Amino acid sequence: MLTNSLTHLSAFPEADTKGKTTAKADPYATAAQSAAVLRSGAEFRKNRIAAADMLTTDEAAELAGVSRVTINAWIKQGRCIGISNLRRGFKLPKWQFEPQVFELIQPLFEALGTTDSWSLLAFLENSQEALDRRTPLVALEQGESAERILQLAKAEGH
Repeated sequence: MLTNSLTHLSAFPEADTKGKTTAKADPYATAAQSAAVLRSGAEFRKNRIAAADMLTTDEAAELAGVSRVTINAWIKQGRCIGISNLRRGFKLPKWQFEPQVFELIQPLFEALGTTDSWSLLAFLENSQEALDRRTPLVALEQGESAERILQLAKAEGH
């Protein structure tokens, strides 16, 4: 018979079948384990910001044919993804300026129910079972409908 292991977690010892007591494993992460997870997340973010496809606001402005001030306003309005740079300003994924992606950025923020650029970036760059393990970004590039991507974002946001 299968049992849900989460229902058996306890900090208290449990009697085994021979009447002996055995200590249960602590279900919580140690401080060291938590710190390691946080460090790996920080390292991932640092590497993602430094990736070749990330633009400065000046580079994004040149690509989009607008001013840096406009790019900053778009970030604030949720019209484009702007990741806070560790030093100063923002870094922006270049691919978001492709027309089929750019028109979806603001609706995706709304569908996900967030204003956090990391959340939208993660949604677009992580594979989805519903898209045959493609990322929403790749699915869009391969012709998946914008409506389908928005439906997935709504489902994830709620």
